[in-house]
Amino acid sequence: MITMFRFASPYFFALLILIPLLVYFRRRRVFYPPMGLPDLSKAKTVKASPALRMAWIIDVLKYGALCLMIVALARPQWGVRQVSVLTEGVNIVLAVDTSESMAALDFRREGKIVNRLEAVKSVVARFVTKRYEDRIGLVVFGSQAYTQVPLTRDYTTITSILDRVKIGAAGPMTAIGDAIGISLKRLEDIRSASNIIILLTDGESNAGELSPQAASEVASLRGVRIYTIGVGSTGRAPFLIQDPLLGERYVDRRVTMDEEGLKDIARKTEGLYFNAKDSETLQEIYDTIDQLEKTEVRMKHFAEYRELYRFLLIPALVMILLWSILVNTRYVRVP
Repeated sequence: MITMFRFASPYFFALLILIPLLVYFRRRRVFYPPMGLPDLSKAKTVKASPALRMAWIIDVLKYGALCLMIVALARPQWGVRQVSVLTEGVNIVLAVDTSESMAALDFRREGKIVNRLEAVKSVVARFVTKRYEDRIGLVVFGSQAYTQVPLTRDYTTITSILDRVKIGAAGPMTAIGDAIGISLKRLEDIRSASNIIILLTDGESNAGELSPQAASEVASLRGVRIYTIGVGSTGRAPFLIQDPLLGERYVDRRVTMDEEGLKDIARKTEGLYFNAKDSETLQEIYDTIDQLEKTEVRMKHFAEYRELYRFLLIPALVMILLWSILVNTRYVRVP
């Protein structure tokens, strides 16, 4: 809702040019008295009375009233403009890997070393807050897949629950097929012309009842596009462990990722595959997806205005009345 002021007929302002023209021709006008008058040159030394010094008010009343009437003709209005947004939005399910391999400490955020899941959380949260009128759901997966947040436009709740997601919450392994299957079920909850899944994982599918290949084929048949994001790289990565004898210590562990499998999922569903090896690249990936999946917004405008011309006509009429009284009494001109 927007409050605004406008002139409904601004072309009437062109009449304002008449006022300086009237003043110009009024001053050039020469009065020729019908009869001769005595020489009053000596009367010039007589000091003008206070009333005579106020004679300028006659012109102010006349031309001021004319200005007010012209502005009233332009129809000043004050009103409220309402904008209604009509859009179905995009259904987006964020499938986030919480398996134990996401604890690898090979990412940095604001100059500090963080594990993969913490780096993902901040980037995904920014992605969610940038969406407009889209329904977003959250699925976490490890050995199993769970719905954390069903499709909703409550972006504050999504980011709040995402922030509380912990590594190992769904088990230590990686069930990519089950994650896609649960995401497809969530997309069935609310129909939409556009449905996408953003699948983020750092490993290869080694658990679950549904294979990634079968799940991606179902997604393709339903017209669901899947963007796959491989987090980190293969090889060795540092992990912080709790040793019962030595306490907390860092160890290097081997990590693997099935990039070809993720590429195959994206290809089958007409999506894209991305690889994120650092926080900056991960942010760029989500920015790219944000641009690719834009919601088409249609707007309707409604406006209600209050006419204000009467607030100009009333003082204009008062000024004309005063002018008429004064020019026919105290400031009468002869001839």
